[in-house]
Amino acid sequence: MINKTLVLTYLYLLIYILLSSGVILYNKWVLSPKYFNFPLPITLTMIHMGFSGAVAFLLVRVFKVVTPVKMSFEIYATCVIPISAFFASSLWFGNTAYLHISVAFIQMLKALMPVATFVMAVVCGTDKPRCDVFLNMLLVTGIFAEALRLVLTQVLLQKKGLTLNPITSLYYIAPCSFVFLFVPWYLLEKPEMQVSQIQFNLWIFFSNALCALALNFSIFLVIGRTGAVTIRVAGVLKDWILIALSTVIFPESTITGLNIIGYAIALCGVVMYNYIKVKDVRASQQPAESLPERITKDWKLEKKSSDIFVPNNSSDSSRGGSGGNGAASDLNVDVEAPLLSTSRLSHIGRTHLIRDP
Repeated sequence: MINKTLVLTYLYLLIYILLSSGVILYNKWVLSPKYFNFPLPITLTMIHMGFSGAVAFLLVRVFKVVTPVKMSFEIYATCVIPISAFFASSLWFGNTAYLHISVAFIQMLKALMPVATFVMAVVCGTDKPRCDVFLNMLLVTGIFAEALRLVLTQVLLQKKGLTLNPITSLYYIAPCSFVFLFVPWYLLEKPEMQVSQIQFNLWIFFSNALCALALNFSIFLVIGRTGAVTIRVAGVLKDWILIALSTVIFPESTITGLNIIGYAIALCGVVMYNYIKVKDVRASQQPAESLPERITKDWKLEKKSSDIFVPNNSSDSSRGGSGGNGAASDLNVDVEAPLLSTSRLSHIGRTHLIRDP
């Protein structure tokens, strides 16, 4: 029988891979001086966050598609604000890299992401340090802001007891990320926009922001259903797709045989890490012993301890010689009885001690 939950999870992962690949290639095309020539990565990221926050606000407050959760200031300060800061910085630095590095090379560098995610998961207490995992990490070749953002998002969605869906997650995180991006934008890109000729095409930016919104929804959806490491391992398949597509769409993104060998080695480490994590998850999901089974085992243990038969001394003395070897023959003691304390005797055992044979 088909497991619908598992099918949905793989479907969400596939949607995430397709959307992530499309947004990365789209952003590269928009930012690259050789194509659309919009060399302002902070501005582009702010457009994405502003559009996502506005749509989430309309869905929550105006159309009331979902109900906002009651979030305490402590959770907002310890989870939402750090997530927003790392979310903004990872998008900013990631988009800036497309100005100077090819898509294929960036995806090869991102093979370190499972390593960074695992380290941050250990720091945040959502995973345990293990020697075999760390030895496996030596094979993997990094952006710790992205890793910490994924782990903190998992903490917010799974560990804090809040029922957050992708819409409410963006409702809280996107505006805060926009605020974090405003300061570097004001200092770095606003002066450049005033002196340079920047073309602005409404349709291009709207479609680009719409794709980013769909990607953000899929990220929170996948993290909420699986975890930070799973989405990074799924990203390995996305990286291979991007490496192949980028060499076709952007001819300057050439890769050499040495690049492929290096990335293949890193991929082996990622696959091994994924295998270890899957094995751990399966071990943790082994069905625990049920209550009826425990009761049955305890009853059998107590029944075994109750199989001690001690004859009544007064009765033995009254029989006299008629039962000369009765004390030896009638004393039926379980050989394991000395290993058990008398407190383990059941009601049945106690009745044997007072019953006349």
